[in-house]
Amino acid sequence: MAITITYSYRGQARSLPYANDKYHDIYEALAKAEGVDLSAFLAMEHQLRALTRDKQALKDYREKEFARLGFADIQVTREP
Repeated sequence: MAITITYSYRGQARSLPYANDKYHDIYEALAKAEGVDLSAFLAMEHQLRALTRDKQALKDYREKEFARLGFADIQVTREP
């Protein structure tokens, strides 16, 4: 089953093939494709995981931080 991520980066619509064996999650794949450094993001995410068990808080942080970086309309499509 092929997975494609469609998104817009700084106002330009783009798509990206995704494979679980190459990336930890879709956010890592997007950052790699656009050349964005995630070291500060990953450090803060690690701290949030240590402080809270609320998965919604982590999800909100990811979405807001990636919106700040210029990503929008992130959607995952699975093709049979």
